[in-house]
Amino acid sequence: MPSDMKYERILAQIADRLRHWPPAPALPDAGRREAAVLLALTAPGAPEVVLIKRAKHLNSHRGQVALPGGMWDPGDASLLDTALRESEEEIGLPSALVELIARLPRRQTRAGVPVTPYLAAIPRDIVLNPDPRELDAVFRVPLGYLLDANNLVSDRFEIGGEWQELPCYRYRDHRIWGFTFQVLVHFLNVALDARLRFAHLAQKLAPEVLAQLARLEEEYPQ
Repeated sequence: MPSDMKYERILAQIADRLRHWPPAPALPDAGRREAAVLLALTAPGAPEVVLIKRAKHLNSHRGQVALPGGMWDPGDASLLDTALRESEEEIGLPSALVELIARLPRRQTRAGVPVTPYLAAIPRDIVLNPDPRELDAVFRVPLGYLLDANNLVSDRFEIGGEWQELPCYRYRDHRIWGFTFQVLVHFLNVALDARLRFAHLAQKLAPEVLAQLARLEEEYPQ
């Protein structure tokens, strides 16, 4: 089978598995601070996931890897508009080139902020430029790298003045962890039946962390 056909089938499989989660616009709950992000896959060819690295001069989440997106603004018609607007502002991704696939389940960050991820396909050859006021880099990770369970590792992260051992991906000089890691693992499990497991990290991770990872495996669409 030609490689392009194989990759087209991957995207078709993703769309079929997530057909019960259409990319409908959603509104934040009244009186709550909410955010939205874009999980963008490149096409055609071998899919890659677009990620950003926040600038080190920021007051919060400095130097962390994330998905493009940000906080809902009263001028946004929906959380989908938030994800598209922030993606254009942060990495220069025109909303007209975004082909929406699904709205993934809303989940909370460690700080308790609800975030709605939108899954989409974007042109592989598009040039993305990080806004230096907010980002140090925009980069792409092959989907195949994220699907390989051998790339699931752990590392120590400082959170609230304490060091914790947490699961992550290491890709080149980037560490993908926390909320972004959870969104990616959940997406891979439900959309591509990855069945990513963390038994090899059980001796390193705290029981509450392992319990949180187990919940990611339970959220399959019916």
